[in-house]
Amino acid sequence: MRFKTRSRMVLFFLRGSLHFFVYGIIASLLVAFLDMINPKIIQYTVDYCIDDSQSSLPVYMSFIMDLLGGREFIRYNLLYIAILIICIATVSAIFRYLSKVYNTRGAEKLVETMRNTLFEHILKLPYSWHSKNHTGDIIQRCTSDVETIKNFLSGQLVSLFRVVIMIGMALYFMFSINTKLSFIAMILFPVLILYSFFFHTRIGSTFQKADEQEGKLSSIAQENLTGVRIVRAFGREQYEKDKFVSYNEDYTKMWMNLMKLLSAFWASNDLISGLQVMIVTVMGAVFSVRGHITAGEFIAFVSYNSMLIWPVRMLGRIISEMSKAGISIDRVRYIMNSAEEKDAEGATTPPIDRDIVFDNVSYSFEDKDTVKAKSIGSEDNGFDHGILKNVSFTIKSGTTFGILGGTGSGKSTLMYLLDRLYDLPEDSGTITIGGVDIRNIKRSWLRKNLGFVLQEPYLFSRTLSENIGIAAAPDDRGRVSMDRIRHASKIAALDESVEKFPSGYDTFVGERGVTLSGGQKQRTAIAQMLIEEPPVMIFDDSLSAVDTQTDARIRKALSENIDDATVILISHRIMTLMHADNIIVLDKGRIVEQGTHEELLKLKGIYYTCAKLQGLDVDAV
Repeated sequence: MRFKTRSRMVLFFLRGSLHFFVYGIIASLLVAFLDMINPKIIQYTVDYCIDDSQSSLPVYMSFIMDLLGGREFIRYNLLYIAILIICIATVSAIFRYLSKVYNTRGAEKLVETMRNTLFEHILKLPYSWHSKNHTGDIIQRCTSDVETIKNFLSGQLVSLFRVVIMIGMALYFMFSINTKLSFIAMILFPVLILYSFFFHTRIGSTFQKADEQEGKLSSIAQENLTGVRIVRAFGREQYEKDKFVSYNEDYTKMWMNLMKLLSAFWASNDLISGLQVMIVTVMGAVFSVRGHITAGEFIAFVSYNSMLIWPVRMLGRIISEMSKAGISIDRVRYIMNSAEEKDAEGATTPPIDRDIVFDNVSYSFEDKDTVKAKSIGSEDNGFDHGILKNVSFTIKSGTTFGILGGTGSGKSTLMYLLDRLYDLPEDSGTITIGGVDIRNIKRSWLRKNLGFVLQEPYLFSRTLSENIGIAAAPDDRGRVSMDRIRHASKIAALDESVEKFPSGYDTFVGERGVTLSGGQKQRTAIAQMLIEEPPVMIFDDSLSAVDTQTDARIRKALSENIDDATVILISHRIMTLMHADNIIVLDKGRIVEQGTHEELLKLKGIYYTCAKLQGLDVDAV
């Protein structure tokens, strides 16, 4: 779903909470109405009960006075008037309480809806989108920006209705008292409103810069916390500290500039408001002395003017807050307008244990994506962003297929295309499984049947058993049996290491598997994939952190336990690839060599050179 305007997205998120805001607005309007009654009561009390010189009351007030005992009775029993004012204030307080309660419930429901929707949407966004956006910036959009939107909707936007009603009612009562004095009271309002609109344009760009800088700051903190071992290992603490301090100083300066603008705005607003109150008080006193208005009308007019000046100033605050909320809405709208992964119409779920064919596949990362990535804060993330040029090969079902290539040769990109982490453009060749174009296969079905182990696996802050069984289908009790977990661990040569842990499979691995060694993390990821026994298994240099003996044990266990599976091995290590049924060598996005281990050694090309450098007896073939 794409949102063309800010309002459409806001209305979408308000589903489920709009009625709370409506109730809050109604209660707020009733508070505004009740607040307008008291000055009238005071006016009539002064003019018609205390001052004998005044003539008749309005019909409705005469009726109320008669109910209370008449003018003479009230004159000597002003306590009744005080009780009436207290009763009105009490009812107003009740409605004010209800307004706060409904606004709070609506705001929290709104935040819940926004966060749930954003999280669900982000999970459905393509892998390429995630590789172009900083994690810290995404988190900042989903937290700080969501909070800004909530505060505006529950605070300023709801107050806007009350402000408009208060301005309308105050002006009505003021004009009913004296038209000339009312025009005098309004003389500075255009200045306040125009200045607020001018400030609105100034604060918007400043807040956007500060908000974007906060996203960068969050990204730096997130990267350093998750990569703390790398920072420590290379002694980069001072460098990372200086980098953080530099960004933090820029962020602080931006917010200080923003606060200076806000302070200047409110100080000038206070000055203009003070001048307006002074003008009304002086001119009101002149009008009262000259007999144009009564003493009671003067008191009421000053009260209504005080009620009017606050909404007008509040209107300026709403306009300034609207600038910040607008920027935050746009930042959230960027996420919501990012296209989700979608299956082709009529996508099927064919068997995946079939031949895999790459036919003239070409792929590159477009410059426009790079430009867009830089504009929103991107990083390479260390992934293989190679370029593929007319790559064609076939992986026979049930065989072991090896891929050798240098950094940036495109070997990992091949597997990202197969798993549809990247989508192959229509005019860039085809990838088929059993003769079915993968574009016509449901993504969920494809990924369920393609087991993928990355070189740098990600482990969650859970126990070892929970990490291994995270992708496995649970049993009737909603659990993954320990027998399945142990079986997968034995194939991955992990079981012996786990038995040495004090807590065994209940060992808490920490964030990103920080308590495990590199080899243990890779073997955990292999077990995580093996537990479901997918028909196609991809090992993207995922044995690089284990020794050659463990590598051999894992490959032997794989061949003994998963005879029917298609295994794809990506590696720099010839020992890992040498027993594959077919091997391709990639160089600069092209296949330069292809064949078995023996055939490739006879070519005496790249494969032969790598084998020789790794100490293999290449002349024995």
